[in-house]
Amino acid sequence: MWRNQKVTKRSGIHALCAAGAAVLLVGCSAPAEAADRGGVGPSTRDSVAVGYGGAVSSVDPDATEAGMEILRSGGNAVDAAVATAAALGVTDPYSGGFGGGGYLVYYNAADGRIRTIDGRETAPAAMDEDAFLDENGEPIPFAEAVTSGLGVGVPGTPATWEYAVDSWGRKPLKQVMRPAIRLADEGFVVDTTFAEQTAANQDRFADFPETARLFMPDGRPPEPGSVLRNPDLADTYRAFVREGADVLDGEIGADIAATAADPPVDPDAARDVRPGLLTAEDVADYEVIERAPSHVEYRGLDVYSMAPSSSGGSTVGEALNIMEAARARAPYSTGDTTDTWHLMLEASKLAYADRNSYIGDPDHVDVPLRTLLSQDYADERACFVDMQTAQQAPVAPGDARDGNGCAAAGPPADNGTEGPSTTHLVTADHQGNVVSYTFTIEQTGGSGITVPNRGFLLNNELTDFEFEVADNGAGAANLPGPGKRPRSSIAPTIVLNDGEPYLALGSPGGSTIITTVLQLLVDRIDRGLTLPEAMAEPRLSQRNTPATLAEPGFFGTAQDKELSALGHTFTETSEIGAATALEFLGGRRIQAVAEPERRGGGHAAVLRSRR
Repeated sequence: MWRNQKVTKRSGIHALCAAGAAVLLVGCSAPAEAADRGGVGPSTRDSVAVGYGGAVSSVDPDATEAGMEILRSGGNAVDAAVATAAALGVTDPYSGGFGGGGYLVYYNAADGRIRTIDGRETAPAAMDEDAFLDENGEPIPFAEAVTSGLGVGVPGTPATWEYAVDSWGRKPLKQVMRPAIRLADEGFVVDTTFAEQTAANQDRFADFPETARLFMPDGRPPEPGSVLRNPDLADTYRAFVREGADVLDGEIGADIAATAADPPVDPDAARDVRPGLLTAEDVADYEVIERAPSHVEYRGLDVYSMAPSSSGGSTVGEALNIMEAARARAPYSTGDTTDTWHLMLEASKLAYADRNSYIGDPDHVDVPLRTLLSQDYADERACFVDMQTAQQAPVAPGDARDGNGCAAAGPPADNGTEGPSTTHLVTADHQGNVVSYTFTIEQTGGSGITVPNRGFLLNNELTDFEFEVADNGAGAANLPGPGKRPRSSIAPTIVLNDGEPYLALGSPGGSTIITTVLQLLVDRIDRGLTLPEAMAEPRLSQRNTPATLAEPGFFGTAQDKELSALGHTFTETSEIGAATALEFLGGRRIQAVAEPERRGGGHAAVLRSRR
C-alpha cells in the first residue's frame, strides 16, 4: 500500500479562443483545431495506426492526442497513460474519471517485469453486509442503489494516477496533467455518442442541479458539434497537480464525502435518493495496492492481467488454460472458427462458474487464486468439455478449495450486476514500456451525482457487491464490508512472447469485459486474424448463462447455424465492449488499434507513422 508525497508546483494554462462552434457554459469556445482533434463522428478518427516511437489508443481523439503530446515531449508510456486517462475524464466523463477507480497493468522494459495497480474503489468503514437491505431484510431496488449516495465508493483514480507517475513515469505530474487541464478549460467538441449518453441520462441528471448545470447547461443534452467546457474540473486537476492524492485529505475529499452522504437533489425532484455512508476520513485514508499480476501460459505466450480484487485476469486465464487442456484432449484445427468459438464458449462457462463462486477482495476473503490459474486444475475442468455438444448453462463451479476441477463444489452463483460503462486505453513508448489501463465510474454516468464546483461525477461502484447471499449460499465472497473492494471484471492485459511485448489490450463492458478480452486473444492467436480483423469481428459473450449474448453481425452466419446445432442458444445485443489494443510487430514497429464502430469508434495514433 502507498501514500505519496505532495506535488507542489502548479501548471499555467494558456487559453485559446476561436469562433465557429456553439459554446456551452460560460467562456470561450474550443480552439480552432478542436474540430480536427475531436470532431463529430468516426470521420475524424483513425481506428488503426502503424509506426514507430510510441503509440496511444483510446475511445476518443482528444484523449489519444493528450497521450501523444506527452510522448512527443519525452514522457514514457506511464506518463502518456495518465495524460490520456485525465483527458478522458473531460471528454468521456460518464465512463471514468476523478470520482472513480480502476486497474493499471505496466510492463517495464528495463527489467522485463509486469506490475499492476489495484485502484479499485473501497467501501466506507461503516458499510456492513446488510447495507443494501431494507428494514424488512429485502434487497433494495437496484435502480435506487445506482442513483444514490449509498452506492458511492471511495475514489481510487487520483491515487492511481499519482502512484503510477511517481513510481514509473519520467515527467512531473504538472506536465502530465497539462493537456487535460487545457482541454477542460478550453472545451471539447461534443460527438454523437456523448450527446446520446447525456440524453439517456437526462431524467436522472435533471434531478441533480450540479449535474444538470455541468452537462445540460441549457436544460437539455448538448448538440453534436457544440463545445462543452468544464472549468471546475480544470481547477480540480490544478489542485491535484499541487497536492497529489493528498488533495483528498482536504476540501475536495471532504466535498466528495459530503456529497455522497447527503446528495444534493433538486427540491422539486420526485426521486428518493438514498444517503451514503462515506466520511471524509474514508476518502482521506484511501490507498492503492500494488499487486502481483495474474499469469498463465497459453500456446507458448505469457498472458498477464489483473488479479483480485478484479476477476478479470483470473477468469480470462482460467478459460485459456481450459482451452489448452481441451485442445490436448481432442485436437482440432484452430482454423475452424466454429470449433474454436465452441471451445471458447465452453471454457468461458466453466471459468465464470468459478469466478462467480470464489472471487472477491483477497484482503477480506480467501480466494484460491493459485488453483484457479493452475494448468492442473484447468485440465480437470476440461473434463466437462465435449467438442460435439454444448453444456447447458449455468454449470456448477469446480472444487477449487481442494483443487478438484471435475467435482461440482455447489450450485452456480450469480454473475452480479456490474455496469457496462467503463473505458480502456493502451500506450507504449520508444523504450519498450507498455501500459494497459481500464478505469470506470460503473454505470453510464455513474451515480448521476456531481460534486458541487468540482466538475466530476461520483461512481456507483459499490453496487458491484452482492446485496445478499442466495439461499444456496452463493455470493458470500462478494458481500459488502468495511473498507472492502467490490469484485470487478476489469481485465487490462499484456501478452509477452519470449519476454518481449506482443499484445496489450482491454475493454469496457462490465462482466462482458472478460469475454471481450478472451475473444480478442482467441481470434488473434488461435484463428490467426490480424488485430484489426479481430477487433471488427462480431462478439459473443458467454458468462455461464443459458443464452450467449451475440452482436447483430453474428446472426445468419455459418457459425450461428453450426454453433446452434451443437446446442448453443444466442440472444441479440447491440454491441459488446469497446476495446483498444496494441500489437508489437517486430523491428520496433507498433500497430495501434481501436474500435472502428462500437461507441462511435475509437482513435489510434503512433509517434512516427509508417503505413
